[in-house]
Amino acid sequence: MEKKVYPLFYAGKKQKFARSVVSKGFIFLSGSSGRTIETGEVSSDDVAEQTRVALDKIRLALEEVGSSLPHIVKMTIYLREMSDYQAMRDAEFAYYQNYCPSLAEAPPASTVVQVVSLSKSNMLVEFDATAVLPDA
Repeated sequence: MEKKVYPLFYAGKKQKFARSVVSKGFIFLSGSSGRTIETGEVSSDDVAEQTRVALDKIRLALEEVGSSLPHIVKMTIYLREMSDYQAMRDAEFAYYQNYCPSLAEAPPASTVVQVVSLSKSNMLVEFDATAVLPDA
């Protein structure tokens, strides 16, 4: 199987897992959370802000491999508190309206799973995206 691996860096330090892997026209992104690339720390204690940071990272990762937001086909969203569901969805929809209106009209398939915890205690949400390369 041929694949291309793109590394992930937090605060300039290479992580032990890929940012994304491209294989046979599919793009598999590692989970994107509210941790900022610059510091590796969670951006805030607000689920809407963490959602925006996570979606920014997804957008940039897709652009890095030659794709873009409209090519997302599936999202799995890990949410620590279901009480944050509406705020997360509202932030997600607003992000799509700003950066990719076509996703606001025709969103990707999506699953939301409540989890007990994420990799950092103050992480509230993490997005796992699968996309395709253009013309794949």
